[in-house]
Amino acid sequence: MRPEERITELRELLHEHAHKYYVLDAPVISDGEYDAMFQELLALEKAHPGLVTEDSPTQRVGGPPLDKFSQVEHRVPMLSLENAFNDDDLREFEAKLHRFLSRGLTLSYIAEPKLDGLAVELVYENGLFVLGSTRGDGKTGEDITAQLRTVKAIPLRLKNNPPALLEVRGEVFMGLNGLKKLNDKYLRVGKQPFANPRNAAAGSLRQLDPKVTASRPLDFFAYGVSTPADTGQTGQFEMLNYLGTLGLPINNLIRKCDSIDEVIAAFNSLTDKRHDLPYEIDGMVVKVDTFSVQERLGNKARAPRWAIACKFAATQATTTIQRVEFQVGRTGAITPVAILDPVNVGGVTVSRATLHNQDELERKDLRYGDTVLIQRAGDVIPEIVKAVTENRTGKEEAITMPANCPVCEHPLEKPEGEAVTRCHNPHCDAQRLRNLAHFTSKAGLDIEGLGKKYVEQLYELKIIQDIPDIFTLPRNKLASLDGWGPKSADKVIAAVNERMTPPLGRLLAALGIRFIGEVTATVLESHFTDLDTLASASHEELLEIEGIGEQAAASIVEYFSDAQVREMLVRLQEAGVKPMVAQPNADGLPLAGQVILFTGSLQTISRSEGKKLVKDNGGQIATTVTKKTTHVVVGEKAGSKLKKAQELGKTVLTENEFLQLIKK
Repeated sequence: MRPEERITELRELLHEHAHKYYVLDAPVISDGEYDAMFQELLALEKAHPGLVTEDSPTQRVGGPPLDKFSQVEHRVPMLSLENAFNDDDLREFEAKLHRFLSRGLTLSYIAEPKLDGLAVELVYENGLFVLGSTRGDGKTGEDITAQLRTVKAIPLRLKNNPPALLEVRGEVFMGLNGLKKLNDKYLRVGKQPFANPRNAAAGSLRQLDPKVTASRPLDFFAYGVSTPADTGQTGQFEMLNYLGTLGLPINNLIRKCDSIDEVIAAFNSLTDKRHDLPYEIDGMVVKVDTFSVQERLGNKARAPRWAIACKFAATQATTTIQRVEFQVGRTGAITPVAILDPVNVGGVTVSRATLHNQDELERKDLRYGDTVLIQRAGDVIPEIVKAVTENRTGKEEAITMPANCPVCEHPLEKPEGEAVTRCHNPHCDAQRLRNLAHFTSKAGLDIEGLGKKYVEQLYELKIIQDIPDIFTLPRNKLASLDGWGPKSADKVIAAVNERMTPPLGRLLAALGIRFIGEVTATVLESHFTDLDTLASASHEELLEIEGIGEQAAASIVEYFSDAQVREMLVRLQEAGVKPMVAQPNADGLPLAGQVILFTGSLQTISRSEGKKLVKDNGGQIATTVTKKTTHVVVGEKAGSKLKKAQELGKTVLTENEFLQLIKK
């Protein structure tokens, strides 16, 4: 089979299996079989870059970072909805419809779960996804096409002969399980967790780097189109079913209701089951089903007359702050946690709530003994909304951050411009213990048998005090411990030995360097041949790497400059730990060994296309002009980078000269 034929076949198979997995939730092949096909397609496209298309499954991984979001004007405005909160509001909604129409008209409705995510518009031309944007102010949104391409539930190509132009409206959201895993990961690396799924979804889509979006567990449901007539259907229920035949995911809880009483019953049913759903909803959207009636009703200034959002009542309660514990994170971040009188909030007993940082304490003016209003943010994470100040007696005391670490007594610092107060003592027991637990966890090297509980046990017994100790565990001592035995000891030591040659990126993520998570660690692995080379890299060299910002570069240099870190690396080497790097073979490619920077506005190709061409042809991308930069490609209105390139004697190319260089 010719390469182009196999590529087409693989794409069709992967599109179909992705649809069954992400949209229908009915996979028919294993993850391993899917991954094998994906890797085969990736290899074929790498060997034949001219055959890569925008709708290929391989294009979901995320392209290069954007400089900023451009604006998109919606052809048909994305209106907001008026709100209802109870049965009476819904009955009044119908009464208004009848006052506007004929009272004798029988109305039918569609009841749809109202997801708490980010509203987006997807534009398909001849079935191909070409543009994606946020709702914005309803008339103008932000172009997030590159980010939306990474959401696996969004088809890059529609099925079954779609209209020439179809503008789909829907909601991108994050499931509760995905949010929990993401927040657990953030907490392990000392980052602030997301307060709720909506913030997580919105924050993920507004990342300038699509690769960050690709790493987030986002999902999507379609709920409409800009012009229903484009679908050839007569009503909302028919239209949603039609969108499903095109390969778009449709929520399976949507109900058709023949009366407002059925709408109210649907709302009560949804209220009862909302906490059992795997995603967050904050109410139900009610729409008149028939499109001809929708057209007669028309729109107000900012909302349609034919639809309304019925919102759930807020899940809140009041309780009292008894005391505050100050927890020390793996990176030294001090997090205040309020210990509360236990209270039932939305069916869950809450006795603790994070207060995040000093700025949060000051903003909410919280005090010991305060009566506070508490809610489960996104119905998941307990948070204190405010103090009920009218209940104060005068005996309440202000909550302030401690001056010294609650574990090691080292003076705490709050760097200017940061919200987090930190303990910078590398010998702090709390930090060392959490760092060890992170190193062995699934987010680290994933050493089976060395979970958090066992790491804490070995740390208290002083068998493990720092990372190199993990690779020199005494078998006989382990076997004699409570809860262990010879078999457990042998299994753990075998698991440790399996991690003696970890991928460099995996080791970097496990070390717990501040600002270096799994994605950034992978970026570093692709640029450095070994750990020693990375450890000696300068701040300027690191900034040359696409995807490495100022904070990450400074953190890497600071980390590897520390004498104790250098000593630890020597001990790891002596213990037999040898991180491995999979080096791509660029031999024979036109730009092998070249480091290329783009500056100014390109005319025939976009900046992202240029960078992709560099990578596909064996070169590397630079973001600043340094001694390692070999070529600078200059477009219109080039600025200071061109001047610096000329001063350093770098090869300066026009856009056309760059393209000719690739053809050689």
